[in-house]
Amino acid sequence: MVLITGASRGIGQYLMNCFIDAGENVFGTYHTTVPVPNNESRFAKIDITNSDEVRAWVSQLPPEHKIILLNCAGINHNSMVHKFDLRKWKEVIDTNLNGTFNMIHAVIPRMRESGYGRIINFSSVVAQIGVPGTSAYASSKAALWGLTKAVAVENAMKGITANSLNLGYFDIGMIKEVPEDYKKSILAKIPNGHLGDPRDIYEAVRFIMNCGYLNGVSIDLNGGLL
Repeated sequence: MVLITGASRGIGQYLMNCFIDAGENVFGTYHTTVPVPNNESRFAKIDITNSDEVRAWVSQLPPEHKIILLNCAGINHNSMVHKFDLRKWKEVIDTNLNGTFNMIHAVIPRMRESGYGRIINFSSVVAQIGVPGTSAYASSKAALWGLTKAVAVENAMKGITANSLNLGYFDIGMIKEVPEDYKKSILAKIPNGHLGDPRDIYEAVRFIMNCGYLNGVSIDLNGGLL
């Protein structure tokens, strides 16, 4: 059973559709973006920053033994540090970091009981290279590395792995909000010379799912961007 947060748009939506096409039993969460009608039964409107809502949703899921959790949900707010609205800072941290923790906290008991689990947290190259205006987003994504490692070592003996994917710039999701001039400057820095194909994200996720000895690591998927 595959669980995907932020599954009604961007990368989460893309992965949701890939797993549906592959015949997987997959369920997704959304918060503000309503999913397309033909997949509504697979979605739940959940505020992942609310731990009670998350636990209630997980408790109602089918009693399958093998659970894969993809933490895709994320938001951003662009602002220079000295101008940052502190309420917006809290929103970004709550969603990207605390929401991810809430999901892991809710599914880990079932994973430990069954002796199997795969947790994949979606981080970002933005936390590695430094991008003006992204202090909250970069902080939340960098924090996922520490969370991933701690979860990995705590649960490895129970057949559970936790890893993170540090995504570069792909032709999907938040890149749509980037001004064209800045997008050109990004492309000039990518050794591969183009935005990533979302299919590569799916293939990377599949690799992590199938490799039980890969644990506690962050994988850069960015076309060589440093």
